[in-house]
Amino acid sequence: MSSDRFPKTFSKASPMTFPTPRPKLEPNTFAFEQLPMVKPTGFREYDARWLFPQEINLMGVQALGLGLGTLIHERGVRPDIVTGHDFRSYSSAIKLALIAGMQAAGLRVKDIGLALSPMAYFGQFALDCPCVAMVTASHNDNGWTGVKMGAERPMTFGPDEMGRLKEIVTTGAFQYRDGGAYEFVPDFAQVYLDDLVARAKPVSRKLKVVAACGNGTAGAFAPALLERLGVEVIPLDVEPDHSFPRYNPNPEDMAMLHAIADKVRETGADVGLGFDGDGDRCGVVDDEGEEIFADKIGVMLARDLSKLHPNATFVVDVKSTGLYAADPELQARGVRTDYWKTGHSYIKRRVNELSALAGFEKSGHFFFNAPVGRGYDDGLLTAIAVIEMLDRNPDRSMADLYRALPKTWGSPTMSPHCADEVKYGVVAAVTERFRALHAAGEPVGGHAITDLVTVNGVRVTTDDGTWGLVRASSNKPELVVVVESPVSEARLREMFAAVDAVLREHPDVGAYNQTI
Repeated sequence: MSSDRFPKTFSKASPMTFPTPRPKLEPNTFAFEQLPMVKPTGFREYDARWLFPQEINLMGVQALGLGLGTLIHERGVRPDIVTGHDFRSYSSAIKLALIAGMQAAGLRVKDIGLALSPMAYFGQFALDCPCVAMVTASHNDNGWTGVKMGAERPMTFGPDEMGRLKEIVTTGAFQYRDGGAYEFVPDFAQVYLDDLVARAKPVSRKLKVVAACGNGTAGAFAPALLERLGVEVIPLDVEPDHSFPRYNPNPEDMAMLHAIADKVRETGADVGLGFDGDGDRCGVVDDEGEEIFADKIGVMLARDLSKLHPNATFVVDVKSTGLYAADPELQARGVRTDYWKTGHSYIKRRVNELSALAGFEKSGHFFFNAPVGRGYDDGLLTAIAVIEMLDRNPDRSMADLYRALPKTWGSPTMSPHCADEVKYGVVAAVTERFRALHAAGEPVGGHAITDLVTVNGVRVTTDDGTWGLVRASSNKPELVVVVESPVSEARLREMFAAVDAVLREHPDVGAYNQTI
């Protein structure tokens, strides 16, 4: 065919460029269908989250894939990438748009289909892919989408990589490359589950386990794994329903924990396990229906694992209980605890840097390093660790193991609304306010400040060991508030009131999602 059949501006030799994304477009317009939209605030500290389609459209997702491929080549990483998607009505479409962009940027894509995030991380090892792009909004409410990304297994992107990705995408600095490819990997879930079962030890104790999945992705995989371990499984909300009719699949959410507790009491189960929307977190309820926050579960697991691995190092996030440093059993076994920034990418990287045995987050992200795991967060592997802990303590119930911990009074994770555009400024101001109080020798909640940790927001500790934390959420327009006291519930409430009073100095801070 003669080249003069093509308009001059679109000749076969002309380089084709993808449009630079717009930060906002009106839906139900021609522009919305012709141009990419990517709201810049969706690039978070360690992954990406947007409301779909209010903050990103499908062409915007293509732009994200192009940007990711451009970044991977820029970093000199072999361009093989594994991808999957969680169970939401739009996640498959999001993934296909992402794949189109990644292929255009020269990435060789291996698609594992419907998956948990840890299944995609496992795919980096099993499929020999240095890179991962998992389409998931994790535990966020319906309507959210996002991508968890990495190019150095088992780590995922942190602020530097996310900042550069944001720059590439929002400025349209895409680099097209040849060599892009696509391969669908059938039945990969079976390979993943087989690997977990092979890593587990035979369970000799008869156990009845509630498996709660919040009608999300984990329902396709968690009950099957638990059955293969040889425990009796009581399924709860495992049927797929991406409207999440009962509660959000989030084991930090009290609604989910309450539902698990009710089922445990109804059935006489030995333990209740709750998995979040993409299966990288696990929440626990004991056999008496007591809802155990994940940081306390981490202390119990640290006690159990440190018997097998004395002098172990554990990494924990700043939202977590002070018991990791104060627990007499852990001290007696020479355990070292490193308090670090909240966030799956931060803790994952820190566990790797310190060659720690495990990392624990109050959110329920647990990271088991060799010889237990491969360093990434996996809610199903956490479930195995809890079951093995019970199996190693045949004469003690989950409630017994919980009661054996020193008593503290702790809050759930509480999140007042605060817009993405202002939340970091609010946290900086709150941090300076507490610094000023400390410098002036003024009390907080009636007690003197003895310590301020500012590695991630501000954690203020008083002379009786009571502490409160304020930080910016990394994945939603919210702040994060946690308080704990080793003294009494009254001191817990006093600290919360004191912290909240400082927050209320800022009109941009809205209502809490839950409180004590």
